[in-house]
Amino acid sequence: MSIQLVIVCVYIAMLFAISFWVKRRADKGSVEYLFAGHQLGYILVGVSVTGLAVGAASTVGVAEQAFSVGVAAGWYNGAWAIGAVFMGLIVAGKIRKWKVSTIPEFFERYYDTKGRIIAALGLVIVMCCIASLQYLAGGAILSALLPDIFVMRTGMFVSAIVFIGITLIGGLWSSGLSNLVSVILIYVGVIYSCIVSIGNAGGMEVIASKLSDPGKMLSPIGGLPMAVIVGWIMVMLNQCVTAQGMVQIACGAKDEKTARKGFILGGLLIFPVGFLCSILGIVALVQFPDITATMAMPKVVMGLNPFASGVTLAAMWAADVSTACTILLAAGTLFSQDIYKRFINPKISDEKFVKINRMVIFIIGLVTLWFAFNAVGIVRTMTAGLSLTAPFTCVFLLTVFAPSICRKSSAFWATLAGLAGIVVWNYVQELHVLSHVIYFEMTISLATIFIVSIFDKRRIKAADMEEGE
Repeated sequence: MSIQLVIVCVYIAMLFAISFWVKRRADKGSVEYLFAGHQLGYILVGVSVTGLAVGAASTVGVAEQAFSVGVAAGWYNGAWAIGAVFMGLIVAGKIRKWKVSTIPEFFERYYDTKGRIIAALGLVIVMCCIASLQYLAGGAILSALLPDIFVMRTGMFVSAIVFIGITLIGGLWSSGLSNLVSVILIYVGVIYSCIVSIGNAGGMEVIASKLSDPGKMLSPIGGLPMAVIVGWIMVMLNQCVTAQGMVQIACGAKDEKTARKGFILGGLLIFPVGFLCSILGIVALVQFPDITATMAMPKVVMGLNPFASGVTLAAMWAADVSTACTILLAAGTLFSQDIYKRFINPKISDEKFVKINRMVIFIIGLVTLWFAFNAVGIVRTMTAGLSLTAPFTCVFLLTVFAPSICRKSSAFWATLAGLAGIVVWNYVQELHVLSHVIYFEMTISLATIFIVSIFDKRRIKAADMEEGE
């Protein structure tokens, strides 16, 4: 058995050991299972935020893009970090204080029932899209770095067993404690790989001398138009505020102060990882200029010694695991809380509700795995999927800071416009004069809210947001 496989197996065993260790606590009820009993400290909040953000797109994807645009590719993670800090400073504490468990629940509280339904369906679509990507990435990582053991489909299947199993067993407790291990492993693996791979390439001076345009490739902003970087930041600001994964972590914090500190810590932990991975992409460009960009990070890792490559493989896969578990839990929460319990079986006992949550997560896990097997093109639409959070964020922030603009039907129509906007963007190429779909989504969401305010005279209730409900 190879050293790389041993390291990965040890990591998997650790994750399942943690999950079974916290299972008794998670079994106490739905609040414990879904929201860790509102007992996460700021460190667990911080690593959970980091684990959610630093997935396959933030490691392998960044290295792939750095192959063509250089260090600036790291701004994908930089945008995540900015979004996490914004969430910590402005929103996370409020969500924890108001005791709102999902954004659709918030919509029904201040708007109407149909606003909750369409928001729940829209966010489930976003979460399933991201979950499908994690299976694809997990399969790609295992098959690329352990080709004698895994092909793409078996790598995806093994990834699914781990993702779904950990989430089913321990819920948010399992996800939070697993992220503590995963984030440490990610940092150790990526930093060590950077140091060794730069040394193998002869040092940064030698690397720079082999680049056709070192000024652009080694500049933190030179390789990308500012409009693209700003677009990434807008996407992450939107999804950090209203995507269920982030909301769920905020709900799991002990109190408002813990939520704020945890998200700020998460932002600080997220920021460097992208730029470290972009350096690995540049090293790959110098050492292996003829490979495809998607193989940039795997090719560099395979060139390391067995122990280093094993640790880095586990780190890359850890990034995928940490994202997938939180996303699956978030998707399950949206369906079970905002659809099943709210409209199908509102009188369900808490004990049975925990079982329903597990069953829903299992079904969503299988459905998203099927999507990943049969709809590989979903990778190309991930950013568009994240952009779908724009109408939710616009409604949420206007409700908090400018409620006079909002009307009872604003949440429904803004969400519907956002859903339609994604479809229109994909079919009307003339709209692509905008550098990113997020600009289009933000524009139509805000425009819809303002138009609705003209025709709908029913103002939302005057809620004292500082005192909560």
